[in-house]
Amino acid sequence: MNQYYTEVELPELEWKIDHQSKLMMVGSCFAENIGIRMQELKFQVDMNPFGIVYNPLSVSRSLKLLMEGKQYTANDLFEHQGVWHSFDHHSRFSSTNAAEALDRMNEQLKTSAEHLKNSDYLIVSLGTSWVYEWKPTGRIVSNCHKLPAADFKRFRLTPGEIVDELKELMTALWKFNPKLKILLTVSPIRHWKDGAHGNQLSKAALLLAVDRLVTGFGTEQCAYFPSYEIMMDELRDYRFYTPDMVHISNQSIEHIWQKFGSLMFEVETQQLMKRLSKLSKAVGHRPFNRNAEAYEKFLFYNLKEVEDLLKKFPFLNLSKEKEHFKRELDGYQRRGK
Repeated sequence: MNQYYTEVELPELEWKIDHQSKLMMVGSCFAENIGIRMQELKFQVDMNPFGIVYNPLSVSRSLKLLMEGKQYTANDLFEHQGVWHSFDHHSRFSSTNAAEALDRMNEQLKTSAEHLKNSDYLIVSLGTSWVYEWKPTGRIVSNCHKLPAADFKRFRLTPGEIVDELKELMTALWKFNPKLKILLTVSPIRHWKDGAHGNQLSKAALLLAVDRLVTGFGTEQCAYFPSYEIMMDELRDYRFYTPDMVHISNQSIEHIWQKFGSLMFEVETQQLMKRLSKLSKAVGHRPFNRNAEAYEKFLFYNLKEVEDLLKKFPFLNLSKEKEHFKRELDGYQRRGK
């Protein structure tokens, strides 16, 4: 059979993720694309405790704040057009009520700091080497929150600056959690507002920096997953993008997910994932006739599947699934009376 694309070679890693592994995912929206899939398949994933962050300095600051046990106060917030924000956080943490915003931030920080301390894997997706510096203080922000562009100085980090920052971060992370393995990747999502050339320069700086880090530290605790290269080489066609021609399509995410899985999951884990995927689809099933006997059999079958999975894999969190099928079955039986 003819092959119509060049296949990207994956690194050889002894690392393997299973459902007992704890993971943290930080970085661009690509990290969320993969993280959401892992959460749906019942992996123990904590994802972007500050929300989506794109540049290496903001990724580094986020993780350092977790290690420090940072708690936010009113002095860390600012108000813009009636909404309270933090320069460290995505707008999903913002609120018209300052106390509510602080509660959201600090509750997530406490949970995520504990998760990071016990994580087996940290997956970092770097999106851009462009950063925004807030002129009044000279600090790099994770999110501008639609403040006037004139309030910021925008510039691109050099590979050396990225290496220096992430090298310091990774050294601190391994002191904080010696067993942690760090998987770096460069997001395949383009930052087209920089233009074609500007986007490539930005990605190139990230790629050069990551290569120096992995080469310097070795693959025992640090490695690279080529999501950017898979998109550029195996999926080099606009049909693999969304209509905005910038973000990647669900088909592309699925393809990269499959490549990721072939590298990181043992056969037994992949088999469990298939069972959990079927269970997830069963939860979302909406029958044409809720009073049909076939629906009762469907509910009994899936409730038994939940119980069988919990017997074999007691560490799985299937409480919502179990409650769903029990509730539907109780409703069916009440209607039958």
